[in-house]
Amino acid sequence: MPPLPEILAQLNADMRATDDWGDVAAYIPQLASVDPAQFGIAITTADGEVFTAGDADTPFSVQSITKVFTLAIALGRSGDQLWKRVGREPSGRAFNSIVQLEAEQGRPRNPFINAGAVVTTEEVLMGREPRETLAEILQFVRAAASDDDIHINETVAASETAHGHRNFALAHFLASCGNLNNPPEKTLGTYFHHCAIDMSARQLAMAGRFLIETDKLPRMILPPRIRRLNALMLTCGHYDGSGDFAYRVGLPAKSGVGGGILAIVPGRASIAVWSPGLNRYGNSKKGTQAMADRKARNGLVDLLTPPPLPASPRPSFCQINSGGRGPLAARGLAPVRHKISAPHPCSAPSCFLPP
Repeated sequence: MPPLPEILAQLNADMRATDDWGDVAAYIPQLASVDPAQFGIAITTADGEVFTAGDADTPFSVQSITKVFTLAIALGRSGDQLWKRVGREPSGRAFNSIVQLEAEQGRPRNPFINAGAVVTTEEVLMGREPRETLAEILQFVRAAASDDDIHINETVAASETAHGHRNFALAHFLASCGNLNNPPEKTLGTYFHHCAIDMSARQLAMAGRFLIETDKLPRMILPPRIRRLNALMLTCGHYDGSGDFAYRVGLPAKSGVGGGILAIVPGRASIAVWSPGLNRYGNSKKGTQAMADRKARNGLVDLLTPPPLPASPRPSFCQINSGGRGPLAARGLAPVRHKISAPHPCSAPSCFLPP
């Protein structure tokens, strides 16, 4: 198997071999001017190694990928109370759908679509000013990446604020349903600014390490919450293209309309890929192709997939329903306990071990 740098170099060359880059997010003027013909990828392993190829050090607007970080903070502040305001199911519709929000009476389907992220942002904002909240979010991202050179792009934030009419409509509808407590302008100002954080693929891969779940890295959130965040990324992280991405790639991942994708190989690595041209779902076209590339995946899987768990030791006794209690006893089956030999000679109807 080729070494990881060679695999990434070949993947970078393959992505640049065709000109079908997709379309940039033209509804945000600052993003509309970005050259779509760019590609970068970075991988950070649980052992601390970093591998990159292409435009991995070019800063870009991470946009909705910050929703992963704000969700982690919101759950730390509010716990499961958050789920009273937002669901955990895939949307099946566009990330900025008003129709779905109206049909579900102002409770967003999940925290990664825009309406759900607005509610999550307010959970982080609750009782504080936007400046304090943004400082907390930025500090969390910097700590995750071990990099203080990560900043909010004020020009992008201003562009989103000036043209975020659909998001204002979503926020006002949330307020009309009693699911937004602050003025929409205050919550959305915070939301637009954290979505306008600039990072490179290298920085994003580093920041994603807190979701790997390994004892080799400092722990920022508890393991059960890491697993739940990864589950939501797998089922909801790519908007109405989440099922297709999960089928083709099979990793928890979150996309953003700036062209970035953050993917996690649990226990092994954090992967960030960036290419600003988008597919019809609003996800990076080349980024998705790269993550789904068969040759690259074969190499990455061999190098990054966790080793199989050791087999459980074979018990020395076969014991079912000792004491005559439990479902087998209720079905009239007698308790069974006998020593196992090889080959296993048991013919009792309640024995589950192979012969």
